[in-house]
Amino acid sequence: MYNYLDFEKPVADLEGQILELKKLSESGEAVDVAEEIARLEKRSRDALRELYKALTPWQKAQVARHPDRPHCLDYVRALFTDFAPLAGDRSFGEDEAVVAGFGRFKGEPIAIIGQEKGNDTQSRLKHNFGMARPEGYRKAVRVMDLADRFNIPVVSLIDTAGAYPGIGAEERGQAEAIARSTSKCLSLKVPNIAVVIGEGGSGGAIAIATANLVYMLEHAIYSVISPEGAASILWRDATRAKDAATNMKITAQDLLLLKIIDGIIAEPIGGAHRAPEAVIRAAGETIEKGFADLAANVSDYRTHRREKFLAIGRNL
Repeated sequence: MYNYLDFEKPVADLEGQILELKKLSESGEAVDVAEEIARLEKRSRDALRELYKALTPWQKAQVARHPDRPHCLDYVRALFTDFAPLAGDRSFGEDEAVVAGFGRFKGEPIAIIGQEKGNDTQSRLKHNFGMARPEGYRKAVRVMDLADRFNIPVVSLIDTAGAYPGIGAEERGQAEAIARSTSKCLSLKVPNIAVVIGEGGSGGAIAIATANLVYMLEHAIYSVISPEGAASILWRDATRAKDAATNMKITAQDLLLLKIIDGIIAEPIGGAHRAPEAVIRAAGETIEKGFADLAANVSDYRTHRREKFLAIGRNL
């Protein structure tokens, strides 16, 4: 059984009935119910398909935040071999909200930077729910410096509600660390590709997502602030997050039309959490094709990146 979102209740009811019938069938307490199970499974698939054909931006935000979606470390384990994580920023300490290190992708060296939310209470606390502190961004800069020095491409996996807003983080220079990480992304001489796999929130995402190519999963979101934060600022009412999400253009489909991202990676019906292996494989194929396209068509990655971001909002 899945963790169902509020708007998935019709599907949850149908799949609950299917589960009950299967239990009765296995216990021998019911006549043959295979035909009824097949009928309900078809109704469930159809209902799920109809729901996901017309998701609102707020519903997409809920899917992007689903706790069972594959997270950064799931992608790292599946797509990259010989991964060696680096720890610490050589200034203050380690930040486990940011996963950063080196490995191999399709046999070639690669630098990997990502935000990890965790998948249970213990790991979420360990990774601070994917909300990085300054030392996390400084660790990312450290890895990008090494990648530039040794001519190694960079992949970023974005999944954060935003940078950690605590007092300690601000005291240690959160804004400066985010700005320096963003600047480093822009100045890389090697190609970099970013994939928003869940939430791409605020400067916390931009700090590692300023790439030659930016992709999003179909039901991911990418925004300057969370819908709740925007509602609090605009209307002083966080309960109007649904209105904020609708007006902010946070979905992959909107951002592709606005030419802020370069492509969308399809998710299975029902979201990435229903078939994580397929989604991770599709992301890997997109990253591989992206690097091949950059190698074939771009001679100066820094100039390409600069022109890409300067053009945002100008060529609509």
